Amino acid sequence: MTFLDLDKLASTPLATDPYEFVVVPGFLSPTGLARVRDSYPAIERPGSFPISEVKASASFQEFLAELEGPEFRRAIEAKFAIDLTDRPTMVTVRGQCSARDGGIHTDSKSKLITVLIYLNDPWEAEGGRLRLLRSPDDLEDYALELPPDAGLLLAFRRGARSFHGHKPFQGPRRVIQLNWVTHRGHVYWDSMRHRLSALFKRAA
Repeated sequence: MTFLDLDKLASTPLATDPYEFVVVPGFLSPTGLARVRDSYPAIERPGSFPISEVKASASFQEFLAELEGPEFRRAIEAKFAIDLTDRPTMVTVRGQCSARDGGIHTDSKSKLITVLIYLNDPWEAEGGRLRLLRSPDDLEDYALELPPDAGLLLAFRRGARSFHGHKPFQGPRRVIQLNWVTHRGHVYWDSMRHRLSALFKRAA
């Protein structure tokens, strides 16, 4: 594959505390990472944007085709022992973080698997580091804290206790999110929700 290192994913054990997840630093190949970073859509506002709402170059679209392709799906299926056959995918991108982002949440019930791929310079800020949490109301009760460094992959199984969040940060923070969802209707409604959320943040 041009962009994704599936061998690294396959060789990384699945963690189960506080829920099922896998973290793979350097998941993007060096050449692939450079191409994705160079072609990342220009996003000047906070919020998550469906890929249809941003200007994506041919190189970035090539990366997305690999990300949503059957080989990566099969790798995720094997890692989480889940059947994602015929499950729709949804991709959103972020370029900016607001001070209000990062609140504790589990992701919507329509999502089966969440994949996050970060594309930032080595992270020095205290805020903006994603924490995998054991409880719904304590950001300090975390099992793992992840700096959103370039090429790092986090994938987790969404569940009633898949709490995560981060301390406040304001500024550039680039992340691609891929979700497999229960059915096609959720792609439309979640995309609409992201659009409305971005509009409200723009107006605030």
